[in-house]
Amino acid sequence: MSPSVASPAQTVPAARRALPGAPFLAAARGERPAHTPVWFMRQAGRSLPEYRALREGTSMFEACFDPEMLAEITLQPIRRHGVDAAILFSDIVVPLKAAGLDIDIVAGTGPVVAEPIRDAAGVRALPVLEPEQVERVAEGVRLLVGSLGETPLIGFAGAPFTLASYLIEGGPSRNHEHTKALMHSEPELWHELAGRLADMAITFLSAQLDAGADAIQLFDSWAGALSERDYREFVLPHSAKVLSAVAGYGVPRIHFGVGTGELLVAMRDAGADVVGVDWRIPLDEAVRRLGGGVVQGNLDPALLHASWPVIEAEVRRILAEGRAADGHIFNLGHGVLPGVDPDVLTRVVGLVHELRP
Repeated sequence: MSPSVASPAQTVPAARRALPGAPFLAAARGERPAHTPVWFMRQAGRSLPEYRALREGTSMFEACFDPEMLAEITLQPIRRHGVDAAILFSDIVVPLKAAGLDIDIVAGTGPVVAEPIRDAAGVRALPVLEPEQVERVAEGVRLLVGSLGETPLIGFAGAPFTLASYLIEGGPSRNHEHTKALMHSEPELWHELAGRLADMAITFLSAQLDAGADAIQLFDSWAGALSERDYREFVLPHSAKVLSAVAGYGVPRIHFGVGTGELLVAMRDAGADVVGVDWRIPLDEAVRRLGGGVVQGNLDPALLHASWPVIEAEVRRILAEGRAADGHIFNLGHGVLPGVDPDVLTRVVGLVHELRP
């Protein structure tokens, strides 16, 4: 029976669900389930025609704060692909918007901040996120937990560095020049900003976990722009603060960034139970650098546009490399691209499930 959005009366209370048969959770614990679990970053969204039909005439933020709509969008790839985990439909800048910042998600660009924050006055004017400001997101999580059956739900937030980069640059940036300049020129101000954003991420993740999310992923999308030295000095303490704050929930904590092959050990040291690996580094090499542990990844999302024999060979290679880890969760090395044929994703799931770990 296909999952459907539960009515409010059907929602599950905040007590943690027991999902003993979930391959995703088993792999995250370093176990070897009967098949390698698979889910895709950005599995819910633009690649699905049912998503485009549902979102027509609705802005991204409207969808993210509508409990029924965000729940339905989150469920769509579960029904279509049969993936082993759902990830909450949201955006890393949702807590910034919820707190009252003037930020928009512009199609084809990404998050755009009306007034970039580059001085002490801007940092000290940053509002505090209150749990009630993301209550509608939490309501969506409760609907999902009541609808997903044995499928785990992953909640997520943006890491302090990536959120700070958007706020300082005013939007996506290739070089992060304003961010790096502030970080090195005014380190105390940087740490104040990053600390405030860590608190915001903690509030957002705690709301999802209190509502019943079964795992969390901390996205530090742009951390790959940093050297390991800078990461450890300016970023790791704040990401560690976030991951430590949610440790008591006892759920898997995944940490992911793009271009972070040289930062994998540092990102693990921040408190990750599972380290996400992008497509630039083989999984067995990532495991060698990490000295073991659980990894997630790492098919190049662009290759989903290739012929099936190419995709199949890549899936087989990645699964073979993933056997070097204590646990492996199959995923992409970044998010699903908008033009991907969703039938290809379904076929990848079938292949991953077919091949024994």
